Amino acid sequence: MSALSVEPGSPRGTGWDEIVRVWEETDAPEGSKVEIIEGVVTVPPPPSGDHNITAALLQRRLYTRLPEEWEIFQTLGLEVPAVQDIFIPDLAVLPIESVRGRKRVPAQEAELVVEITSENNANHDRIKKTHGYAQAGVPLYLLLDPWHSGRPTATLYGEPKNGTYRVLASVEYGEKLTLPDPFGLDLDTSVLPLG
Repeated sequence: MSALSVEPGSPRGTGWDEIVRVWEETDAPEGSKVEIIEGVVTVPPPPSGDHNITAALLQRRLYTRLPEEWEIFQTLGLEVPAVQDIFIPDLAVLPIESVRGRKRVPAQEAELVVEITSENNANHDRIKKTHGYAQAGVPLYLLLDPWHSGRPTATLYGEPKNGTYRVLASVEYGEKLTLPDPFGLDLDTSVLPLG
């Protein structure tokens, strides 16, 4: 993973606006996501086939539950400047009007964010992004973690308060996890790939 860092409190022109400018201008290989995690521009490698299959299977199920004015996005930058982050989640569910005409969207406008861990950067999703999404007030964060200590898990976080989530449900792959209203979806994790 490549990285470029700007230290907090750096001279004028090298703070948040500068790191966002670098993020916007980064020319990454096709299929790569350029994110800002704790003030560092990162370019992880493109996700695996199983990672993409997991996203596609979940997206297909979510579409059956979405209001017409909402959409599922796979390459949308969600901004959390309070913690110097711009995340590109695997899936983000937002009202279409929140996205129209924008390069990046305040994370708090998302209704649901989904991250699928990759073997090389799972801790970003487990720790840094969990904190960032909670800090932004994203109501629901679904973490699909096929790399969790040999026991793949699906964890649903919600009720963000003071930058912290409450765990609403956590199941091992093979069990069902229920997404609450407005989704009302029982997710059968047994269909998700294990890698």
